[in-house]
Amino acid sequence: MIMNDNKSWLPLEFLHEMQELLGAEYEAFLASYDGDHYRGIRCNTLKVTPDVFEKKVPFVSGKVTWTDNGYYTNEEEQPAKHPYYFAGLYYIQEPSAMLPAALLDVRPGDRVLDLCAAPGGKTTELGAKLKGKGILVSNDISASRAKALVKNVELFGIKNAVVVSEAPEKLAERFEGYFDKILVDAPCSGEGMFRKVHSIAKNWEQYGSQYYADIQRTVLPAAVKMLRPGGLMLYSTCTFSKLEDEDSVTFILQNFPDMEVADVIDFDDPRYEGFVRGFGLEKTIRLFPHRIKGEGHYAALLRKKEAYAAQNSCNAKDFSDTQDHGIIAGSDVIPSEAKNLYDTRTRARYKKISDEAFDFFEKIGFPIDASRLWVNDNKIFLLPEEMPDFSKLRVLRTGLFLGEMKTGRFEPSQSLALALKADEYDNVLNLPAGDDRAVRYLKCESIDIEDGEAKDGYCLVLTDGYPLGWAKTDKGRLKNKYLPSWRLQ
Repeated sequence: MIMNDNKSWLPLEFLHEMQELLGAEYEAFLASYDGDHYRGIRCNTLKVTPDVFEKKVPFVSGKVTWTDNGYYTNEEEQPAKHPYYFAGLYYIQEPSAMLPAALLDVRPGDRVLDLCAAPGGKTTELGAKLKGKGILVSNDISASRAKALVKNVELFGIKNAVVVSEAPEKLAERFEGYFDKILVDAPCSGEGMFRKVHSIAKNWEQYGSQYYADIQRTVLPAAVKMLRPGGLMLYSTCTFSKLEDEDSVTFILQNFPDMEVADVIDFDDPRYEGFVRGFGLEKTIRLFPHRIKGEGHYAALLRKKEAYAAQNSCNAKDFSDTQDHGIIAGSDVIPSEAKNLYDTRTRARYKKISDEAFDFFEKIGFPIDASRLWVNDNKIFLLPEEMPDFSKLRVLRTGLFLGEMKTGRFEPSQSLALALKADEYDNVLNLPAGDDRAVRYLKCESIDIEDGEAKDGYCLVLTDGYPLGWAKTDKGRLKNKYLPSWRLQ
């Protein structure tokens, strides 16, 4: 039997391929399409620990076993409407899609690349793992998709990410041997998501697996080139196709003798119950919806052997070494000797940054190194440490956008608000998540405040102690400064 009548939307060719792939398990796989898909959220460990998260968030219904900070959610809840979502406490993500970033052993200080990053589910976890140390380059060739990536990076409060939109081979020309860890969540035919999004099956009928396999074989050589000797690359897809999964990994192994498949999990560990070894590549991982509480996925961890270290393994210059000191023509970087924001001599020497901006930065509770401040079109950014050269690349966001200098004032950014903690700014308005003023604030409406709830001037608006954005108070009146494009609908 190939299918039941109620699965007539599934392509027959796909069903034949799955029957051949799964054999005796095919009917159990087919029966899984009678059930609903699982919904999940992943805790942002930059802002909240999993144990506190579990107690705070009202719609958690269970733990995703293959990651430390993933949870199932109640079907009837709307986590995208809750104030905690706008505080960046979690990312809404299908549970199986949490696996790749969980498997890549990213540590603070690493140089990390997410090569096919939009809309940002995996990037936000990689950024959280870095804990503000090192650098995360998040790339997507589609500039329109990368805009969503920028928002999610900012929502999560990630300070050390650079968001770019370039073809992988162009990045490889600049960053040969530069990255310690690379994630390639490759464009694929999406077979593993048919159950969740039926329309993907129509796309599959139009393009098939070979179309995406050809793309993967273009992307992967660039990724290998950018990985340093000894570095790790996690390759993943959300498809069942052997052509796009094991065959793509085999393509790497056959064409790049310095690459090898690495052990990544213990298949006997109960956390990975239901996981299946890859067909012919037993260290790689397959997820099937009839075996786990999630959709279809594939993951393989590869290592570049140390013995193949190139003579010149990195072509990426530091940002500070570039002659024009900027990503965009006419931009400027404050030289490295400007270390002290409180020194009047520093202010006098570096006129690119206004006194109003310096005054505001003095109120911020985390250290701002002046040598890493970059000014472009009156906008100020805090660059990641050891910023490489991104000149002549299409860069959408460089580190943390702090705010904009205007005549006689400095306007702090939404991204700065989300990067702060409650105790890192001295004037806050803390609204309980159940207070209707929190929702009205997120809708950019005016709200009333009581005497003493906040001092005059810029005020950081919180929900249950987690920043949402800015407001400006004056004699008990509050002017809403929440970013209109992020408004709760």
